[in-house]
Amino acid sequence: GKTDSIIESIVRKVEKSSMELAGKKATELTVGGVPSTRYIQQFAWDYAKYPNRRPLKELVSLISSGVSAIDEELKQLSNSYGDKQAALQDAKRKKGGNLTTVDLNDVLEEKVVKNLKIFDTEYLKTVFVAVSKSQVEVFENEIYVLGGELVGYGGPDWSGMPHGLGQPQNFGSQVDRHQKKGSPVVPGSLEKVMEDNDSVLYTVTVLKGMYEAGYYEGEEFVPGTKIDLLEAFSKILREKRYSVRENFTYDPSQQGKSAMMMEQLQVEVDNMRSGLTRWCKTHYGEAFVAWMHIKVIRVFVESVLRYGLPVDFTAVLYKVASGKEVMLVNALDKAFGESVKGDDDPDEEEYHDFVLIKFEP
Repeated sequence: GKTDSIIESIVRKVEKSSMELAGKKATELTVGGVPSTRYIQQFAWDYAKYPNRRPLKELVSLISSGVSAIDEELKQLSNSYGDKQAALQDAKRKKGGNLTTVDLNDVLEEKVVKNLKIFDTEYLKTVFVAVSKSQVEVFENEIYVLGGELVGYGGPDWSGMPHGLGQPQNFGSQVDRHQKKGSPVVPGSLEKVMEDNDSVLYTVTVLKGMYEAGYYEGEEFVPGTKIDLLEAFSKILREKRYSVRENFTYDPSQQGKSAMMMEQLQVEVDNMRSGLTRWCKTHYGEAFVAWMHIKVIRVFVESVLRYGLPVDFTAVLYKVASGKEVMLVNALDKAFGESVKGDDDPDEEEYHDFVLIKFEP
């Protein structure tokens, strides 16, 4: 019963995938070129594929392994198709989105970029920030104080040793740089680049990082560390709902390439959908054939357990109209003996004087 249920679930997965891929163009899946209902009516054991001289355990294992391979392949193909679909949707979002998502190379003009002060040095980095129009006033008012706790601008206290002013000194850990804190934003660096219906694009230059001096613990020197201010500042902007266009570098040669990439992704998605649809049509039949062979094995095993040896029983297939199932079972009970159900447990399975296995193809 367990193997039967597992294989049925795989058959349903293949069937569902095929229907979802085909959409309104979905057609009935077939088994060996015929509808599944006709295949069941004309069922004949496939001795070439499943030799009946093998032990039942080996036969069940052979059938199960074949269907498991179909299930695993379906997972891999579906994941690949899903990833490609996600990439296409992301490309469409960037192409048709506002300044918070669009590929900036497609909307920025070279003459505009040439007039911007863009830095990417050892210490400074200019970042592009897209801001919703409803937030523009707040953003422009607070940009120079954002991240005010990030940078330590403190230095040596020269009031106690004015004679050392301007002379090289080795202060190290004796200097509390965080005694005076501030934002990593370079004063006066905010520039408005462009706007669309929803948002405004700015550039702002910030300190990339800050070095914390090393110090001695006894006779052992602990090396200094560099703090990544850019990442910390970007995080603060994101928390404020400002969109940091990270890792963007203007490249005029990239204009139009996102559209070409989107077209290529569309072609790949269409090809993968067609291929996966064909795969489902082929492997649905294979999985269904395996399922019916497991059904036959189950009927055989349960009949032997019910009636014993030697084997002497007849298997009959009934196709029941919707809502007539109870009438059929009652008729069979009347012909072969009454059904029995435990009085103590209302959920106990009914017992009949015949083997009854229900399924929907």
